[in-house]
Parts: sequence; structure tokens; C-alpha cells
Amino acid sequence: MITRNFFLFLSQNKFVKAKATKWGPKLGAKSVIAGETIDEAMETVRQLNEQGLSGTVDHLGEFVYSRDEAIESADFCIRTLDAIAEAKVDCNLSLKLTQLGLDVDRNLCRDNMVRILETAEKYDNFVRIDMEDYSHLDATLELLHELRQRFDRVGTAIQGYLYRAEKDIRQLEGVNLRLIKGAYKESPEVAYQKQEEVDRNYLNIIKSHMLNGSYAAVATHDHRIIDEVKAFAKEHNITKDKFEFQMLYGFRSELQTEIAKEGYKMRVYIPFGEDWYGYFMRRLAERPQNVTFALRGLLSK
Repeated sequence: MITRNFFLFLSQNKFVKAKATKWGPKLGAKSVIAGETIDEAMETVRQLNEQGLSGTVDHLGEFVYSRDEAIESADFCIRTLDAIAEAKVDCNLSLKLTQLGLDVDRNLCRDNMVRILETAEKYDNFVRIDMEDYSHLDATLELLHELRQRFDRVGTAIQGYLYRAEKDIRQLEGVNLRLIKGAYKESPEVAYQKQEEVDRNYLNIIKSHMLNGSYAAVATHDHRIIDEVKAFAKEHNITKDKFEFQMLYGFRSELQTEIAKEGYKMRVYIPFGEDWYGYFMRRLAERPQNVTFALRGLLSK
């Protein structure tokens, strides 16, 4: 059986990544990546908006190692925010701090984020800092805290498989958070390994964040968790404007439109760009259904 660890290994394998562009489209990558350019991403967002769905776009790429690359990535984020405003679409921006130079120079990364958030503020838009692997967690939260001294329209993600997630949620009261299970391979020293433990902790942090009155973006494809969140909101009189559901572009599209028709905010995470490989491998690692999806694409060619 193809395992989660196998795909997580592939996500970090440079040799396979170098070869991936030749067979990536056959594995269904084009069905979950909204093209390579900003224009292609905006057209995808427009189509989703017409179905009653909101969007957040993410220019794929991570682990930048030079100042010039980091500045270039920040400039691209700013152009993306400009494009969102020009297209008049319902869409936020998601990004990774490693793209903006977190591993190069923290101050460089902060300055890049300030430029991006100034642009988002001009357009009254929101920026989500994606959470990366555990080694970047403290630096991400520290920088978020610093940025929120000046900017309100910025948040991050908390990963439900981490033991510390509940503590982090309490310390981030009032922050718009995307709540996810987690997609990286982490040590048993810092993360739950059994699915039932991850699910239990994930639901706990969702409920904790919703109860303290903070905005929660519940990012899951698990219909059981979605149903439980709906029931929990009704039980505690939490109105639909206090939370939203999020799913990945290309996965469970029918459920996405069904949720939107029920009057809930349904936001689709829309990745785009040439550097799709690591993202795609992590999606395959998350759920067996995703592997089936990819193999179906391979066999249909």
C-alpha cells in the first residue's frame, strides 16, 4: 500500500522534483492547480465566485534562500493583490514566510510582509500566513504578533495534529485563524500520530476558537467534522458570519457548492504557479482518496 510517509518523502526529494514536470500533469496536478499565471488564477476565482464560492490564492513556492528571490516573491504577492482588486473578485491572499525570506533574514521577511500588508490594507483585503513545518512555527507566530501591532487584516493557520495547538489557540484569541489538521510529517515528540487523536484535537481547537468569539476558518474535507461544526454553531448560537469553511481547489467540489447554498461562507484555497510539486505531493499524502484521484488521472492518459 502506498503510504502517507512515501508521498511526504517524495515532496522533499529534489531528484524526483526535477523530473516531475514531465509526468506531473498525468498525475492530475492540473486539476488541482489553477494554472501558472496570475491571469489564470483570477479566471479560476471568477468562475468559483459565479458558483457562490469565495477564494484565497497562493503562489506556490517555499524555502527561498536569497534576498533577491525573497524580494521577487514579495513583489509577486503585491501584483497578485493588485490583480484581485482590478478583477473585482471575492478573494484573499495566502502566502508562506519562507517564500519571503524567513530563512534568509528575519528583518527582510518582516519588511516584505509590511509591503504586502500595506497593499492589502489599501484594498481592504486580507492576507493569510500559511503555517509550514514545525521548525518554522515559533518564528511564524512571533512575526505575526509583531505585524498585528500595526495590521488587523492578517492571520495564520494552526495545525490540529500538534500537541501545543490548544495553547496557541488561547494565545491567538481575536485573530482570524485557518484551522487545519496538518500536512507535514512531524515527530511524535510534537504531534499526534493516530488519526483519531488528530481528529479529536482538531475539533477541540475549532470549538475553542469559535467559543472565544474569534473568526474561525475551518479547513477540512471531512464531512463528519463539517456536520459537527454546523451543529456546534447552532447549539451555541454562533452566527454564520463568525466562521467559514475552506477546502482545496479541485477536491470535493460538489460539497463545496452544497455548503455555499446552505448559506455558509465557503472559501476555496487556490494554488497556482510553476512550483506545484511539493504542494501536490502533500495533498496526496493527506488522504487515500487523493491518491486514488491521482492514479485515475495517470491511467486515463
